[in-house]
Amino acid sequence: MPVLKADTAVYGGYVISRAEGVVFFRGAIPGEVVEVSVKQKKRDYSVAEVTEIIEPSSDRVEPRCPYFGDCGGCQMQFVSYEKQAAMKTGVLEDCLNRIGNIDITLEPAMTGIDFNYRRRAQFKVSKDGQIGFYREGTRDVVPISSCPLMVAEINEALRKLRASDLVGIREIHVTAGDSIIALLKGVEFDEALAERFLTEMGFAGVAFDDGSYTGRGHVTFDIMGLVYTVSPWSFFQSNWSLNSEVARIIADGLAPLEKKRVLDLYAGAGNFSLPLAREGAAVVAVEENPHSIKDGQRNVSYNKIRKCKFVKGRAEDVRFKGEFDIAVLDPPRPGLTNEAMRRVLELAPGRIAYVSCNPATFARDLKRLSDKYTVESVRMIDLFPNTYHVEALAFLTKRT
Repeated sequence: MPVLKADTAVYGGYVISRAEGVVFFRGAIPGEVVEVSVKQKKRDYSVAEVTEIIEPSSDRVEPRCPYFGDCGGCQMQFVSYEKQAAMKTGVLEDCLNRIGNIDITLEPAMTGIDFNYRRRAQFKVSKDGQIGFYREGTRDVVPISSCPLMVAEINEALRKLRASDLVGIREIHVTAGDSIIALLKGVEFDEALAERFLTEMGFAGVAFDDGSYTGRGHVTFDIMGLVYTVSPWSFFQSNWSLNSEVARIIADGLAPLEKKRVLDLYAGAGNFSLPLAREGAAVVAVEENPHSIKDGQRNVSYNKIRKCKFVKGRAEDVRFKGEFDIAVLDPPRPGLTNEAMRRVLELAPGRIAYVSCNPATFARDLKRLSDKYTVESVRMIDLFPNTYHVEALAFLTKRT
C-alpha cells in the first residue's frame, strides 16, 4: 500500500498528497506520514483511506466519542481543536485564492467551545426503533447513547428516547432552549403518541410534519438581549452561543444603523434582522419558509420592534421599491443563484454582509460581487467544531 505524506487540508475533511499524483484522503493531519489504500482512481486524482499512521502529528488527539469513525456526524475529533481551526482557516484561504482570485489577510477566526455546543439534534430512527445517526454515506442507523457535541439537555432527552418505543418514527428533531421540544418526522398527528412524549419523557412540546403540535410550539433563546423564539419547523443556528457572537459582529460592523434601510435575504426568524432593527435600521426580512416567517413576526412583536417587516418569498422573486443601504446575505450551501446575484447587483446596496456555510460557493460569489464591491474583511467562523464544515463572514463596500 502507498505511504504518503499529508500535505494541505481541503474542504470535506480531506487532506491532499501530491507525491504520487493528487490523492485525497481523510483521517490524516497535514505533515503526517500515513499508509493509505486507494479506493477510487479518477483521471486527475485518486481517493484513498488511511490504513495506518506511520508518523503522527503532535496535534493528533484521542477522539472523545466512542462512536467516532462509525457514526457519520464528525470527521475531525482526532485533531486538536486549535489545529482544526487552523486547517479550516487554510481551507477558506485556499478557496478565496483559487476560486475567487481574492488575496486578503483574514481576520482572526471566530471559535468557541468544541464540545457540548449543539442545541438541536436530528436523530435518525431505524425500522426496529433504534435511535442514533446515519453511518456516513449510508442510511444505516448507528445507535448511540449520547453525543459529546450536544448540550446536556439533549443527551438527557436521548436517554429517555432510548427507553421508549420509537417504531414507526423516521426522525426525531430535538431542540433545547428554555425548554425541550421534539418534531416527529414521518408521523401524522397522533394524540396518544404526543401525550407519551409529554408525560413519560418530559418534553414541553411535540410537533408533527403537518404543522400540528401539542404543548409548547416554540422555544426561546436570547440574542443580544432580545427574545428570540423558534419553532421546530424553522431553521436556526444550533451553535447558539457562537451564533450570537456573529450577530453582534454583524451589527457592530454595519454601524451606524440609524435611519439605514436594510435588506436581509434568507432571513430565517430574524437572527440578524432583529438586532439590526433594534439599532435603528428599517429592515425588510425576506424568507421562504412560512414557519420562519411566523416565528419572525412573533419575535418582532415580543421585542416591540417597529421597523422590521417580514416578506414571504424566494430571494430571486421578491421585488422591492426604493434603495437599500445594506444587504445581509445568508444563503444555503449552494450560495446565491444566478438570479439572486443579479437581484443583489441591481439593488446595489452600499454595503453587504455575507454569511456563508460553503467556502467554495462563498469564494465564487465574492468573485462576482468584486466587479462592483471591495472586499473589506473575511473571517472563518467555526460553528461546527469536530466536523469539516466551514462558515465564513465577509463585509463588502460598493466602489464609487
